[in-house]
Amino acid sequence: MSAQGKIIIDQSVCKACELCIWICPEGAIGISNVLNPKGYHPAEFIKEHCKGCTLCAVMCPEVAIEVYRGK
Repeated sequence: MSAQGKIIIDQSVCKACELCIWICPEGAIGISNVLNPKGYHPAEFIKEHCKGCTLCAVMCPEVAIEVYRGK
């Protein structure tokens, strides 16, 4: 059984730099169609294939991503 993860993105602080999208090896992050209060299209968790590697959270300059690991 492989590890599973889940991420939560604080879309109110995301500035849509897309670094998390580029670094995610599972392609589990995309750009939202909705604008956040700052006027950006924030990143959003789009797939349930996250392995909890934390690369997205480490890469995020706004510290907007929390990673959770589980079975």
